[in-house]
Amino acid sequence: MTTVAPPLTRTATIDNQSNLIWKIADLLRGNFKQYEYADVILPLTVMRRLDSVLAPTHDQVQERYLAFKDKLDNLDPVLTRASGQKFYNTSRLTFTDIAANTKDHALNLREYIQGFSPNVRELFTEHFGFMTQVDRLDGADLLYTVLQGFSTVDLSPARVSNLEMGYVFEELIRKFNEQSNETAGEHFTPREVIRLMVNILFSGDEDALRVPGTVRTVYDPTAGTGGMLSIAKEHVREHISPTANIRLFGQELNPKSYAVCKSDLLIVGEDESHIRLGNSLTQDGHAERQFDYMLSNPPFGVDWKNIQKAIDAEQELGFDGRFGAGTPRVSDGSLLFLQHLISKMKPEGSRIAIVLNGSPLFTGDAGSGESEIRRWILENDLLDALIALPDQLFYNTGISTYIWVLDNNKPEERRGKVHLINAAGLSRKMRKSLGDKRNEISPEQITEIVELYRAAAQTDSSLVKVFDTTDFGYRKVTVERPLRLNYQASEERIRRMNDKKPLQKLPRETAAALVEGLLSMGEEIHRDRKAFELLLHGTLLKARVKLKTPELKAVLEALSERDDTADIVLDKDGQPLPDPELRDTESVPLSEDVTTYFQREVQPYAPDAWINTDIRDHKDGLPGKVGYEISFTRYFYTYTPPRPLEAIQQDIRTLEAEIMTLLKDLNV
Repeated sequence: MTTVAPPLTRTATIDNQSNLIWKIADLLRGNFKQYEYADVILPLTVMRRLDSVLAPTHDQVQERYLAFKDKLDNLDPVLTRASGQKFYNTSRLTFTDIAANTKDHALNLREYIQGFSPNVRELFTEHFGFMTQVDRLDGADLLYTVLQGFSTVDLSPARVSNLEMGYVFEELIRKFNEQSNETAGEHFTPREVIRLMVNILFSGDEDALRVPGTVRTVYDPTAGTGGMLSIAKEHVREHISPTANIRLFGQELNPKSYAVCKSDLLIVGEDESHIRLGNSLTQDGHAERQFDYMLSNPPFGVDWKNIQKAIDAEQELGFDGRFGAGTPRVSDGSLLFLQHLISKMKPEGSRIAIVLNGSPLFTGDAGSGESEIRRWILENDLLDALIALPDQLFYNTGISTYIWVLDNNKPEERRGKVHLINAAGLSRKMRKSLGDKRNEISPEQITEIVELYRAAAQTDSSLVKVFDTTDFGYRKVTVERPLRLNYQASEERIRRMNDKKPLQKLPRETAAALVEGLLSMGEEIHRDRKAFELLLHGTLLKARVKLKTPELKAVLEALSERDDTADIVLDKDGQPLPDPELRDTESVPLSEDVTTYFQREVQPYAPDAWINTDIRDHKDGLPGKVGYEISFTRYFYTYTPPRPLEAIQQDIRTLEAEIMTLLKDLNV
């Protein structure tokens, strides 16, 4: 069995440090709204972490700064070499110094922030907007107390690893979002889910990653605080090749999450300039780049109406843009993120792992944007696997989720195939719930899921189903039935003409003559439209009533009723007119001939039906519209027969006997 990297479990360190910081947030009560707590606590947590990382080299940086500040225009190379990091701080003070002082806290803190290297300073001044919070804390006489609280929290690398620090950030942000009633779509990815995605993403590429000098890129367009990126690199370095050169790229919409992500990458020595701020759907921060590996957990069910104009404009570019396959409904932009990732696949081969809810699998009828996107993905053999995850796995939503695994350079044995893996039952209950997260995937279960994925091409079991890409396609054809009407010039039907708009504008004299003429026809029921039209024309001629074509059509509609025994209504070319009320559709599997299907499934029950050949697919030009959907649960449904009647009756008799015994005891 393949060894899979285990996920980091929640440690006492993570809980202790998170709780200590959370208690500091309580100090803000009364002077700050709950939704404002994060504006203070998150930047101070980042600041405390950065200060702890720089502490061992603080004196060396001061020495180099004083020695070269008047000699060099660019001090960055000298000071980063002295700090051993990609950032530094030239302030004579440390965070602990400021907290220990009994005065000038705001002044000292501002000086300390200005002492950071530009790549860190901008995080506090621009993205966190922390200078405003310094003034508010100072004005409320809280700055000293809050700084003292943070000075007691040990966030040094010796105490809290980079991975644990990511957990601390994640836990704080989750709590702040719960307090401020963020929507369920604003969720965070549990670390064990990221571990599962990363293990699958690099599966099969281990040998290539071990080649000396290998350089690979990893990208997340919804980077958040950077958890997916950091775990991806850690996985490769610890479990595949410690010398592999993994370069991280990402983009994040939320300025505070962006700032946390950049600071986290700075701490571990990454090039933080590869993380961009903005909406990756409208402001692609890596427009000219393609990547080897991509991960993402975009927000579930979030609409894109506010960016629709930009998306539609790019969609008009076709495949010269990112959304050439189509656009989904504005209520859910998940498939936009998926297309964005696909646009960044390298021609020689890239792999994608993205978490989506169930909607992108089946929402949208044949010809809709969602269906066309699925069609494009499957017809180009990009989808490798779909993995159903357990429910109640995410912090802020309990819905079912799926990992989509895409590969544009599949191994030979997986080409033309899609592997569905039902891992919905592979979880364990948590001892303590975290928001809506009540389940977690254990290390052993991650190993099992990854093994199912690796062996999927040779497996077809209760947990794995293998399909051809065309198995998810169907042709939706429109089936018509002929229109059959009878006609009668009865008083009741004549009164219906009052509801017909074309007739409501007739002059009063014309309308009166029309009614008088129709009443003269009698109330005989006519089942032959042509014969009735001849009779009607004669009546109108005799009544000296001239009607325009729309008005004549309205009269015929008012005087008609559906009648299965009537003759078929024909058009001017002698062809049957379809009855809109009897119109139906049939979904024919792509693997089956439409005519054969129609003759077997429709004609025996409706001999007069026919296929509407005017409605044709925009790609192949054949009747009907091609659609694609993946009804995941249907493929794994297991029929459970009802219990035998005799067993149910026996249970009833047993219960009746127990009730009678209890009643007797009561009488005693």
